[in-house]
Amino acid sequence: MATSTHSTIRLAGMSCRHCMASVTEQVGEVAGVDRVDVDLALGTVTVTGSAIDDCAVCAAIATAGYDVIA
Repeated sequence: MATSTHSTIRLAGMSCRHCMASVTEQVGEVAGVDRVDVDLALGTVTVTGSAIDDCAVCAAIATAGYDVIA
């Protein structure tokens, strides 16, 4: 059984439920992602899965129209 890992990424520009839905949908399509939790108040997305490609997750966030905060 593969080990599940998680990564939390800070985002800029999210302000509503639509923002949360867009990020959740785009990031959820990334290979290896099993779960996406978006926290609007904190401006974060936590991704859980096996073999998560952080670059692919960041690209999905950009596709959704948001910026990753380093």
